Amino acid sequence: LNHSTEDKPLLLSQPFADRIDLEGQKFEWAITWLTPAEDGFFRSYCNTVPTPLGGTHETGFRQAISRGLRTYGELVGQKKAADLTAEDILAETAGMLSVFLRDPQFQGQTKDKLVTADATKQTEAAVRDRFELWLSAEPTRANDLLDRAIERMEDRKRKRKEKDVARKSATRKLRLPGKLSDCTETNTDLTELFLVEGDSAGGSAKSARDRKTQAVLPLRGKILNVASATADKLSQNQELSDLALALGVKGGKDFSLSDLRYGKIIIMTDADVDGAHIAALLMTYFYREMPELIEKGHLYLAQPPLYRMTQGAVTAYALDDQHREHLLQAQFNQRSKVDISRFKGLGEMPPAQLKETTMNPVSRRLLQVSLPRRDQDGADDRRNVDKLVTTLMGKKPELRFGYIREHAYEVIKELDV
Repeated sequence: LNHSTEDKPLLLSQPFADRIDLEGQKFEWAITWLTPAEDGFFRSYCNTVPTPLGGTHETGFRQAISRGLRTYGELVGQKKAADLTAEDILAETAGMLSVFLRDPQFQGQTKDKLVTADATKQTEAAVRDRFELWLSAEPTRANDLLDRAIERMEDRKRKRKEKDVARKSATRKLRLPGKLSDCTETNTDLTELFLVEGDSAGGSAKSARDRKTQAVLPLRGKILNVASATADKLSQNQELSDLALALGVKGGKDFSLSDLRYGKIIIMTDADVDGAHIAALLMTYFYREMPELIEKGHLYLAQPPLYRMTQGAVTAYALDDQHREHLLQAQFNQRSKVDISRFKGLGEMPPAQLKETTMNPVSRRLLQVSLPRRDQDGADDRRNVDKLVTTLMGKKPELRFGYIREHAYEVIKELDV
């Protein structure tokens, strides 16, 4: 198994592997869990004969693993564990099973499938106790498997709900969100969607935009943190539902880049801490639900200025304090007064200034959000990104606290206390 998975990214450092003699019959197995989007496999044998069509021994093995993890979940108080299916638990796994039985019965002359009736109970009995002990021996490992299975379960339920909704509204035309100010251009390569915070900034952006190629969608406050939210909360969140509707796509594994309605998705938030937080929440949403959108270069961050500096006929805009000091030295007469005003938010910026500094393709600055590749060359970097997102945006505050303690020295000089 280690040889067959040496080029695949794994969720666990060690597989669940063991062997046991039970009532004169032998059972050997090994199974490991792969990272999402990896293709798994399962190979089984009976008395060294390959059984590519599976059979009763595979059924017993699947029951042992799925029932074992559900039992563990119930022991640790995870109520959702009761709804887990074998597919939730065993998807994207790599495993091998070899059993040695007395008088095995096969289907057909080719012996591709084991049909010995007792093999199901015998295999489950051999594997399940060992699996439950293996889970209990290292709770961190067990909780990782449980969390992953629950995520798949919630994704499965969300898909089923979306299919039900699609079925009910099959005869109805899908409507765009009412607060979306759409553009008239239909060529995706030429269109842009600005995601702005609040109706105030949305009003300025709508006045400043190019109506032909630029659309604006105001978002109300801080959106849901999808890294720590359940699938139910995600599916019920109106802001994210409106966002997906405006984009023309669905999240998760149902995402299709060909349905995307805009070539550029531009997050445009205030140049302050709150704005940075909203941008982080949006990037987390796209990373978790629509990573291909980032991989293909469609996600951007607008760079609105924080300061406006004027001296006579000379006007300049600074992104931050450091940029302001640089511009003061480079573009202004040091012997004359420079009027400096700080923008409190995009909503307070006149549309003409917002267009000039942040929305006009000729004069604006954009940061493109990128991701390491999924292939072997970028696999380690991609895992590091996933770990960082989980640490900073996930459910466990102790991980964030540890990260802050470890990296506080990097920003302590920038603090204005």
